Amino acid sequence: MTAAPTTTDGVLVDRYGRVARDLRVSLTDKCNLRCTYCMPAEGLPWLAGPQLLDDDEIVRLIRVAVHRLGVTEVRFTGGEPLIRPGLARIVTAVATLEPRPRISLTTNGIGLDRLAPTLRAAGLDRVNVSLDTLDPARFAALTRRDRHADVLAGLAGAAAAGLTPVKLNAVLMRGVNDDEAPALLRFALAHGYELRFIEQMPLDAQHGWDRSTMVVADEILAALRAEFTLTADPGERGAAPAETWLVDGGPARVGVIASVTRPFCGDCDRTRLTADGQVRNCLFATEESDLRAALRAGADDEELARRWRAAMWGKRAGHGIDDPAFLQPSRPMSAIGG
Repeated sequence: MTAAPTTTDGVLVDRYGRVARDLRVSLTDKCNLRCTYCMPAEGLPWLAGPQLLDDDEIVRLIRVAVHRLGVTEVRFTGGEPLIRPGLARIVTAVATLEPRPRISLTTNGIGLDRLAPTLRAAGLDRVNVSLDTLDPARFAALTRRDRHADVLAGLAGAAAAGLTPVKLNAVLMRGVNDDEAPALLRFALAHGYELRFIEQMPLDAQHGWDRSTMVVADEILAALRAEFTLTADPGERGAAPAETWLVDGGPARVGVIASVTRPFCGDCDRTRLTADGQVRNCLFATEESDLRAALRAGADDEELARRWRAAMWGKRAGHGIDDPAFLQPSRPMSAIGG
């Protein structure tokens, strides 16, 4: 095992040599949907206002990540980031950093048709929008909200505003929407969206995830190949979480993020900051490192960077979902960010 990094190291490296350059920033744990695979119908105990980082604190930590730690991509997540009142202001501030990181956002799409032009003008580069079904009734059952038309409007608004490529994220669940893989791909192709299927992960607040009922990558690909010709994408995957295929010879692509059955931990380049200022070195981490307390106690930027480096140094080799000793994180996805 190599020694821990010194305070002069300029990147977020772990003991396995992986370097984190992609920062996921959760802006809120709140959401305006209640997806059955994410949280209960009544919602969750939300973080109290003083626990949340304010806009300036978020921007400062992102600045530390970009200027001192080599981060080149910033992705805003939630909960639902579009409900954060200061979102456009935060995006504007991050877009002025030098070197300028690439800025994206993952959203459920509700309200995106209205906000897309403002966010584009602020400096947002592109969006990922979650949509698990094309059936409005299924959508209402899955999300416990009748907002399907709003999501479709958000997708169209994002494309019109130039937040491209618009990526579409879909989770298939057995007996719920597992028959929709080809239809979702036809929809994405027709509108010029890039579709990504995501294996359902053990990050639900109810801790009801069951691997035996999960729709896995091989099943998704088999369903797609019944209607489309898929060929391996010759492009370099790098640290991208999605394995991609050309559809009917290309140029359109479809991807599968198989975090459970085809883990890509060895190439992971992500670091995560929660809405209450905790660093998570893995989506499935059971421990966090507190930057909020140090920030509010007066730590300078180099001290914050040192703490962040130390947090990433302890990253495990893999998430360990297949290990009998695997423990699901206490925080659900809505409180972590994607």
